[in-house]
Amino acid sequence: MTEIAHYIDNVPVAGSSGRSLPVFDPATGETKHTVALASSVEVERAVASAHNAWLTWSKTPPLRRARILDRFKMILWDRADQLAEVISAEHGKTHDDAVGEVTRGLEVVEFAVGAPHLLKGETTENVGTAVDSHSLRQPLGVVVGIAPFNFPVMVPMWMFPVALACGNTFILKPSERDPSASLLIAEWLTEAGLPAGVFNVIQGDKEAVDALLTHPNVKAVSFVGSTPIAKYIYQTGTANGKRVQALGGAKNHMVILPDADIEMAANALMGAAYGSAGERCMAISVAVAVTDKVADALIEKLVPKIEALKVGPAADRKSDMGPVITAAAREKIKGLIDRGEAEGAKIVVDGRDFQGPQGYEKGYYVGPTLIDGVTSDMTVWQEEIFGPVLSIARRKNYADAVDLVHKHDYANGVAIFTRDGDAARTFAHDIEVGMVGVNVPIPVPMAFHSFGGWKQSLFGDHHMHGMEGIRFYTRLKTITTRWPSGVRSDPEFVMPTMG
Repeated sequence: MTEIAHYIDNVPVAGSSGRSLPVFDPATGETKHTVALASSVEVERAVASAHNAWLTWSKTPPLRRARILDRFKMILWDRADQLAEVISAEHGKTHDDAVGEVTRGLEVVEFAVGAPHLLKGETTENVGTAVDSHSLRQPLGVVVGIAPFNFPVMVPMWMFPVALACGNTFILKPSERDPSASLLIAEWLTEAGLPAGVFNVIQGDKEAVDALLTHPNVKAVSFVGSTPIAKYIYQTGTANGKRVQALGGAKNHMVILPDADIEMAANALMGAAYGSAGERCMAISVAVAVTDKVADALIEKLVPKIEALKVGPAADRKSDMGPVITAAAREKIKGLIDRGEAEGAKIVVDGRDFQGPQGYEKGYYVGPTLIDGVTSDMTVWQEEIFGPVLSIARRKNYADAVDLVHKHDYANGVAIFTRDGDAARTFAHDIEVGMVGVNVPIPVPMAFHSFGGWKQSLFGDHHMHGMEGIRFYTRLKTITTRWPSGVRSDPEFVMPTMG
């Protein structure tokens, strides 16, 4: 059984802590690898490497940094299938879905290649007599990304391309559940010409995370994961003087008005609820049907589509949906469906007893599930299920539907399906959620915009990638200058003013 290692100074580094965890193939339940778990000693080595590299990398012209990222971009384009296969082998998502993940991450690399333009400051001539002022955006130093299992490539690429383009050095702590993609990314960055120490990978668990959160040479931390952990990352990181963006959980709703195209809404829900087995922070997990008539029509459309879904391993390219990440995740999801039924919801399509296809019976499969009659006092509405479970909540009118969305502590993404432009505009402007889709089920912004939720879905002041990413990974410096003109003035002891 091979061990998945760290990556420091552009070379793989074997684990030395004596601790490791098995890495499973969720499609089969088998394990062929273990992943090393770093100690504080290995974290110290990675941070020292990154700090030393930063002294030179931060002074490298932005154009030169961008050209390295551009070469990395071309490697990604050429080898997207290879990276997707690594994702599918450890996460379980279908190959096409994994290719889509790589593509959405690659878009951020494309954005970051424009760093020479994005890092331009501002200049004002003659803020006072013969006095000029200009601003600069400068890198922070060593920054850290802590990535979730559900997007082992896309989420790190929401972080490190922008961080590197801005002149920071980067340490990636991937999920211990699907860590192999991180090493492939590191190798390709090295191949693209990235200097040693600029991008390091530390495999690990809470011990490694805590060592990074408290290290004095780590200047910023980016995180995506559950809300309890996001809150912990934010509180610990900021208490240790670090800049932190920590994206937490989600409970994304799709509001469907009576004038909506029901077929369009049903098709949108299929991909948004069951794609990637529901293991997306932007998955739609609650369809809010305005009126019983809409709910009944929606269920009539959804049931045959759900029953026709092909659930299986990524090795079968005809699979629409794969397994969930672990046996524990499978049992949690099934338990939440049990709770929903016990609390009065109706299980319309039941995926609890689904078993994988022949040869994959031991995989971590949950069949696509549809629950009707879900209300705000039920556990299935309150908790993030993170599995292939779609709930139908019936509401009497538009205001009632918006009230349901606003009741939830999570405010990551939301969608409305309607033909009414006035209703859509009112919804988009008034809803207290960070990302909004109008007849778009999963409103993940493109790389040149920024990603992030509100309320308990985000801790910190900045969203990810786009110009928010540039602002997060740089600090602003303003310089005011006057040059001697031969005329000397007397000392002044009052507050200086310009003009």
